[in-house]
Amino acid sequence: MAALSACTAVPEYASTEIGRALNAPESVTARGDTLNGGLLKRFYARHDFEPVWDKHPAQAQAILKAIAQAGDQGLDPVSFHADLLRHNKNLTPLERELLLSDAALSYADALAHGAVPPERRDDNQALIPAAVDVAAQVSQALDAADPVAMIESLAPTTPAYRALRQALRTCRSAGPTERRKVVDCQRRIEVNLERQRWLPRAMPADRIVVNVADERLVAYHDNQPVMATRVIVGQDAKRNQSPEFQALIEASLFNPPWVVPKDIVTREMLPKISRDPNYLARNRMIMLPNGEIEQMAGPEAGLGLLMFDMPNRFDVYLHDTPDQSEFNRVNRRISHGCIRVQNPRELAAILLKEPLKAVDQEIATGKTTRHDLPTGVSVFVIYLTAFVDENGALRYAPDFYNRDPALWKQLHRPPHARVPLPS
Repeated sequence: MAALSACTAVPEYASTEIGRALNAPESVTARGDTLNGGLLKRFYARHDFEPVWDKHPAQAQAILKAIAQAGDQGLDPVSFHADLLRHNKNLTPLERELLLSDAALSYADALAHGAVPPERRDDNQALIPAAVDVAAQVSQALDAADPVAMIESLAPTTPAYRALRQALRTCRSAGPTERRKVVDCQRRIEVNLERQRWLPRAMPADRIVVNVADERLVAYHDNQPVMATRVIVGQDAKRNQSPEFQALIEASLFNPPWVVPKDIVTREMLPKISRDPNYLARNRMIMLPNGEIEQMAGPEAGLGLLMFDMPNRFDVYLHDTPDQSEFNRVNRRISHGCIRVQNPRELAAILLKEPLKAVDQEIATGKTTRHDLPTGVSVFVIYLTAFVDENGALRYAPDFYNRDPALWKQLHRPPHARVPLPS
């Protein structure tokens, strides 16, 4: 057994076997599996770095059983040392203790935050649920009559999560002649259960949800759908894909000018300008001193007549478009990442809590104006290829960005390949 190198040392009083193992200068491992030293330290600090499972044999057995059945949550039991713990006769008492703690903590962490942490995902997968102290949760479970229920309460309890778990059970019930179909079904459901775990456990009652994979937007008021519309999303090229993130819509911008980002200017517009000296004037554009290009507001401007201000690090926004015919396309993956909304006037009316007539009157002035929302509304830009729609029906969408296979591989990454989190 080696031990974890840490930025902050275990307290000096932890001169126990567990304390020494967690404070040694190497990574904590057991039989080739790397353990999460940061979580283990926080957990054992609550227990004076003394063994806990021998004093709680019933809870230990219940958690071992739950780990073996982690597949019911779309998780891989091997990620939680299921094989080592099942054949535990060759384990030393210290190895068994730390493996069981790491399994319980990692399982709780996977249910609470997702099995694939943000630092292991692509940069464009930025959804993060509220932080949960899983060390505290597992500690409380030690004295609970039903420790598994306490730990599994960290998973989403939404209708969507429950429906996906049922779909997973249905997939597995198919006959052996459907093996390939069963595997494909399981993998699709598993990655979307993981994506559900990246979302808040309680979604805001008023919210906007854009499912990029479904190319649709749904607005909710008081947890009820009040609008659904088509959207245009980012192109298949990775640099132009629409990311997965959460933001807050703060305002509606009427008759917005379009400031073209520098990378689009360099990659797409400068070649056009070099071929056509009148390109800027014809498109009512001006070159800005910082190298960006601004297109003046108007019905033909790139952002159309409405834009929704939702600051985020991706500079991705919801907005109108002058070309409504694009919403009739089968493939609506044609933007540089931003989300074009088919019915932005109706969306503005919902967000501003004003009649549609008031929205139309503001647009008709032709002036660029900003109207702050009475209350900011959360927007979730997600990528679900298996999901429950606003009518409660389980539906599937194509994985056109090909994100499912990579995420599935990460969900089935063996423990010895995991990167320990910092303490």
